[in-house]
Formats: sequence, structure tokens, C-alpha cells
Amino acid sequence: MDMDEVLKIFIAESRELLEQMEDALLLLESAPEDADTINAIFRAAHTIKGSAGLFGLDLIVAFTHIAESVLDRIRNGELHFDETLTALFLQVGDHLGTLITLIDDGHDLEHLDEEKLKQNRQLSERLSEYMTPTRQSGGLPTSQERLIERSVQGGLSADHWHLSLRFGPDTLRNGMDPLSLLRYLNTFGRIVNIVPLLDRIPPAAEMDPETCYLSFEVAFASEADKATIEGAFEFVREDSLIRILPPHSKSNEYLELIRGLPEEDMRLGEILMRCGTLTAAELQDVLHAQVQGQQDAESRPIGQVLMEESLVQPPVIAAALQKQQQVKENRSNESNLIRVDAGKLDQLINLVGELIIAGAGARMTAQQCGHAEMLEATELMSRLVEEVRDSALTLRMVQIGATFNRFQRVVRDVSHELGKDIALSISGGETELDKTVVERITDPLTHLVRNAMDHGIEPQAVRQARGKPAKGNVRLNAFHDAGSIVLEVTDDGGGLDPQRILAKAQERGLIAEGQALSEKEIFNLIFEPGFSTADQVSNLSGRGVGMDVVKRNITALRGSIDLDSVLGQGTCVRIRLPLTLAIIDGFLVGVGQAGYVIPLDLVEECIELETSDLQERGHVSLRGEVLPFIRLRDLFEDESQPPRRENVVVVSYAGSRAGLVVDSLMGEFQTVIKPLGKLFGTCRGVGGFTILGSGAVALILDIPGLLSELTSSAPSNALLASEA
Repeated sequence: MDMDEVLKIFIAESRELLEQMEDALLLLESAPEDADTINAIFRAAHTIKGSAGLFGLDLIVAFTHIAESVLDRIRNGELHFDETLTALFLQVGDHLGTLITLIDDGHDLEHLDEEKLKQNRQLSERLSEYMTPTRQSGGLPTSQERLIERSVQGGLSADHWHLSLRFGPDTLRNGMDPLSLLRYLNTFGRIVNIVPLLDRIPPAAEMDPETCYLSFEVAFASEADKATIEGAFEFVREDSLIRILPPHSKSNEYLELIRGLPEEDMRLGEILMRCGTLTAAELQDVLHAQVQGQQDAESRPIGQVLMEESLVQPPVIAAALQKQQQVKENRSNESNLIRVDAGKLDQLINLVGELIIAGAGARMTAQQCGHAEMLEATELMSRLVEEVRDSALTLRMVQIGATFNRFQRVVRDVSHELGKDIALSISGGETELDKTVVERITDPLTHLVRNAMDHGIEPQAVRQARGKPAKGNVRLNAFHDAGSIVLEVTDDGGGLDPQRILAKAQERGLIAEGQALSEKEIFNLIFEPGFSTADQVSNLSGRGVGMDVVKRNITALRGSIDLDSVLGQGTCVRIRLPLTLAIIDGFLVGVGQAGYVIPLDLVEECIELETSDLQERGHVSLRGEVLPFIRLRDLFEDESQPPRRENVVVVSYAGSRAGLVVDSLMGEFQTVIKPLGKLFGTCRGVGGFTILGSGAVALILDIPGLLSELTSSAPSNALLASEA
């Protein structure tokens, strides 16, 4: 078994559990008594502790055990979540996340630096303040209490837990080591005695080295509760037979244990004696009770036996069965999911891209040969490759909602720091986006959300004076639009003052004195490097700090960013991104001997360019509407002779429309996007390149960039308005 791979799984699952724990803690602020949410937090901590014990991560086990004990008191109603306790457990989650990251980076937790140890110690002390100094939940009772319980309940003499372990045959194949589970028990207790059972071990010639034949009867002394002990076997419970009896269990409980295990009753009883769980006299009483019970059952109808022995009412049984069925369904759904390394998905996408290029070459060869059967075969292959492409890209698509939900913590912490009452609302969380894009958009979104809270939302007194609700609101929204995804960060704060932005820009030399700009162009000045304001009281304070970095990161994803703002009402920052960075449907056009690819989602229509439609200053009349256009021949300085007939490809993006004048239309084309090198990073109008079936290189046009340039150079921005 590759322990490095297993450790990676532990790290990934722990991070997921910590995210779930944080989400649940934030939900508790609005519903502090929600039992399901409290149980979710307890399960997350319990699972992390159990998994950490398997790897000998004693620091995490000890720290999480204290947190788990406090959570257990909360579950039992002895404590209640308040703002202070919620904040403490958020810090606990952050600390566990730091320890997990250290493990991921290859650090040894036994040699932590003093700062991390101090933080661990301080959090442990703060958690310990919530633990009662009297008997803890799940702890062993005192000797006097045991005598009382025994006299009342009729329990037997054993003062330790008894574990009957029958590991499933696939335990080793599933990556679990039974001995490591036993070693983990020693982290919160002591194995008093252990008796291995050899019944299932076949002759040596018939043994399978990957099959587990191990079974044990274990006497275990611990102050832990039953849930903690069961948690040690959480990862093998499905395929194994695990039975746990608490200290001083009743004789009928031992009787049920003996009945439920596969070994013969008398032999199993002898094993229990060897463990020290039962004395000879107690074993005789248990077996005698079993014989007497069988005789009584033979003389009574089975229905009467069940009714007499059942202490649970039918409605309770029905509710328990329903809950059990829900758990089974959830586990069934979880079993349908597998964890795949992101690098393997990237490799798959790259191979699909090469397959598309190879398929285009085969199709071109078939067309040149004119062989009918080969043409039919290549057409079929092209359709199948397209389906494979769509399926492969779907594997990397994730919902943006998980990323949005992380900002609940950001909003909570920043609002407390600023002394503002701010709520975060989320919509469009089900919108799917390429995982690569999601990972790279988190930092820009974080900056925008922080800016909205710090410099957009006014203090409560100012908001109330303006007739606004005292609680500010930041909204995250996502939706699909024309083959792109749009992310919006909106606040109901003070908005942007265009005149103040203009004055600051002139003061810093970003624009010339007296230069006329539209309101949108003025707002876009905050994305210029170096734009900021020293006035921290103003609504504009800090709006431009770092915004150039945000824009640069968005542009690197082939996206665009703009904003709308109304003074006194709020601001909306809008980000447009491609759905994927790897493969798109393109439309291939030709200019001279060169080919260019336009994203198909941005193409509206294609028309033939008529001389009579041409107007002044690069505009054409399209059914009575003035449409600006760009000649790709002029843009790329192609000096070849233009054809007699040219075509116009009408494209639209973010509400703007324009025409691209080209020589020829070559049809749809599956496009594998290849990034440009650093040498060509400043080429305007180009977003990458692809390889055609002939082996030639075709440039992929940056339509948002071309439209933006056309907008800024147009004599009237109204010419780009679309009245669709």
C-alpha cells in the first residue's frame, strides 16, 4: 500500500471536512440550536481525529479530542453556541487547516515552531474552559458509581469495554491496515487483553495475500464514549462485523453478542473468558439463559416473543427505519463518486485536444482523396470526438456556489473588524464553470468583496441618515450569457462619484487636463495602475488600490471586467469569463493565406460585404443599422491582393456588436486553444492560437479586446449599442 497516496486522500478529505465545518458554524449564527448542524460539526471533528490517529498524528488527535469533547457537551445540551463559542471554533478550524497544510508540505508535526505550538496550546486552554471539571461525557464512572449501576442494572463484573472484531475479506484491498486500527485504540485507551481468532485462515497453499482473514476479541479500557470507539472502525465498518459492549453490560447483552457472532457459542464463551470479560460462573449463567430462552420461545408464537421483548414503540421503530434508509441512500450516492487527481483530468483534456487535431488532419486527407467511404468514416469519427470532448470538459466543470460560500467567512470576519453590519447574499450558485477558472478567480473575487465592504458599504450611522437599512448587503451572482459566464459583485453602498475619480486621475497624471471622457471610461480609470486616493473617509477611499491586479488576472483568463455605479445607491462590478480555457467551438475564416478562428458563441451572422453598404469612418449599414467594422487585413497588415468579394462576420459580446471583414468563410472548427508565448503576449486582438488539420497555425481572435478597442476609438459610443 502506498502510504503517500493514502495520506494525500486524508489531506484532501480533511480539507473538505473543515470547509463543511466552517459552513455549518456560519449557519449556527442564525440557528444556534439546530441539532443537525451541530451534529455535522461533531462528525467532521470526529472523522478528522479518527483519520489522523491512523497516521500517528498525535498532535491533531489530542487537539481535536478536546474540541470534540466540547462539541459533545453542546450536543448533550450542557452548552450552547453563542458568538464567542462560534468564533472559537472557527479559529479551531483554521488551526487544523494550518496543521493539515504543514503535513501536505512535508513538515513533521512533532517539530513545530514555537509560534504554532503556542497557538495550539492557547486554543487548547480556551477549549478546556468549556469542559466541566466533574465527570466528562463518555468517561468511565467511578468505582462507587459502577457498584450502584451494577446493583441497579444487573451488570456483570467486567470493568472494560469488549470489542468483537471480524474484519472483512476486502479490508486490505481497500487500503486499511487492521493493526493500525488497534494501534489507534491505544491513543485514547489501553488494550487490556487480545485474543486472535484463526478459524478463517485457510491452508497456506490456498491463502490469498490480498485477503484479510483476521478476527480479534479485545478487552479495552478507556474513558472514551462508544461513539469514539466506533469511530476508530469507521472506514472498515461497511465490510466488517464490529460489536462493542460497554463495561458492566447485562447478561442478555452478552447473550446477544454470542448469538450474533459466527463462532460456536461454547468456544466463543471460552474466548470471552480468556479476554477476562466473563468469569466461568457468568459464562454459565449466560449460556443457561440462552437455553432457557430457546425453550420459552418454542412454546410461544413468534409475534408474542417479539412484542414482549421489544421495549420500543412502533412509531419510533418506523422513524428509525426511515432514518436508516436515508443513510443508506446517502452512502449509495457517495459510492457513485470517485476522487480523481486534477492533473489526470488535465492530461485527459490535452489528449482530447491532440485527438481533435489528428481528426481534423484525417478529415482533410479524406476530402483531398475524395474517397466516399473514408469521408463517411472521418465524419463519424469527428462526431464521436466531439462527444468525447464534451464529456471530458464536463468532468472539469464545478459549480461556482462552493466558491461563493467561502465568502461567508470573509464577510463575517471583515464586517466584525470594520464594526459594520453586513450580510452576504448569493444567487446563481448552481452555475458551472471550468475548475481551472474557478481556482484562478478566487483571489480577484476576494479583493472585490473586501473592497465592497470596506469602501462601498457606509457605516451604520451614515446609512440610517440616508434612509437606508442599517445592515448593508453584498451580493454575489453568477449566470451564463452567450457562451460566457458572468460574475457580479454588487453592494448597496455609497457608489462611485465620477467627478472625484476624474479629479484624482488628473491629479496623478493619468489623463490630460480637460480631456473629455464618458462616465464608463471614468469608472474604468480605477483599474489603472497607481490609481488610489489618500482620503480614507471618502466613499472612493481605496477603490483603486490593487484593482489593476484584479483586471490583469481577469485578462489572463481571457475575460473582461467593467462596472456600473449609481452615486448613493451602490456599485456592481461585472466579470465575464470563458466557460473553459481548453477547447471551444470556433468559426474559421481566411484572410490571404492565413486562417483565423472566432469563438462560435460570439458569432451572430455572416453577410456579404456590399460596396453600397459602406459608410464613412469604418461603418457599414446592416439592415438600416449602423455597424462598426474592422478589416482583419488591415489589422494584421496582410499585403496580399484582396478578393473581389469580401464577407462580414457579425460578432457580439457584452451588449456590443461589430463586424469583422474577412476574405473567406471556412466553417465551424473544433478549436484546441494553445497559449501564446511571452514574446507575443502584447499582440493586440489575439487570444491564442490553434493547429489546423494541415499542420498550419491559425490565430484565435480576442473578440472582447477588439470590441473594447473599437469602442474607445469610435467617434460615438452609441454606434456600438445593440437594439436586439
